[in-house]
Amino acid sequence: MEQQLRTLDMLEEGGTAYVHALQLQGAMRGRMQDIGLIAGTQVQCVRKSPSGNPAAYRIRGAIIALRMEDAAGVIIVG
Repeated sequence: MEQQLRTLDMLEEGGTAYVHALQLQGAMRGRMQDIGLIAGTQVQCVRKSPSGNPAAYRIRGAIIALRMEDAAGVIIVG
């Protein structure tokens, strides 16, 4: 079965996926890695604000709010 790649900002509320890669550079890439967004990490979209920005994600047991433009740099599968 072929895996579908998409970005974290596309994950629906309540959905779960795994990090495939980061398409971010510099300090933002380092921040994402620091909060545990590395290849293979499971991520769940816990809640999206009414406008969809920001959204809250469960990452390694912590709830982290990410802006849409930052989440768009995280490639997920699943």
